[in-house]
Amino acid sequence: MQYIRILFLLISMTSFSQVVNIETLRKATDSAKWTGSVSLDVSLIKNTNDIFRIANKAHIQYNDKTNLWLFVNDLNFQKVEGNSLVNRGTQHLRYNRKVSERIKWEAFAQAQYDAISQIDFRGLLGTGPRFKLSEKENYMFYLGTLIMYEYEKADNVISDREQNDVRGSAYLSFSMYPTETISIISTSYYQPKIDAFSDYRISSNTSLLFKIFKDLAFKTNFNYFYDAVPVSSNVPKTQFELTNGLLYTF
Repeated sequence: MQYIRILFLLISMTSFSQVVNIETLRKATDSAKWTGSVSLDVSLIKNTNDIFRIANKAHIQYNDKTNLWLFVNDLNFQKVEGNSLVNRGTQHLRYNRKVSERIKWEAFAQAQYDAISQIDFRGLLGTGPRFKLSEKENYMFYLGTLIMYEYEKADNVISDREQNDVRGSAYLSFSMYPTETISIISTSYYQPKIDAFSDYRISSNTSLLFKIFKDLAFKTNFNYFYDAVPVSSNVPKTQFELTNGLLYTF
């Protein structure tokens, strides 16, 4: 069965994009190899302020039970009275190869920019094993241990600031379905710099879904991100995002 998911956001606080939570995008399929979704939102509001917003999200997945390819594109731009409040984008490509019933090998590439975090460009290349810790269908746990290369260039606010680093990327993910109407999906990442463990990032994403009807659910999603050494002192070490919305599948 093929699932195409469209998320209508009703409430949004502090938008950011630092670590892509792939676990919420992986889709289980019975027979279809190709699944995906795409959305484009454009808003122009005139009241006491001039507000312009454009957002594009695309997700494409190919899965033949042995190989999985996953591509994600997420762009978000918001401007109020000529001032950019949000200007960020992420492109993520990931490949999984099944080694055994409990082990898969992952490789990924990611490119992103984030004006709020003063990142002009950040490129990532990583690889490592992914372990399935539980066999129960209603309570699934996974552990990933990857190594990645990171290139980061700050925006024009900080001149000539470029870094080439090697980081670890360990994550623990679980999907829980305690009842037929409730789903909980959560992933937490820890990404230290290999030669300086005091330079690390922690992120966590948790989604809670309540099924309303057969194909309609209410979703609450919380993102948390902490960067021990941000690009500059003007960038907050802690950022978070809380969204509520409706999820429709067909």
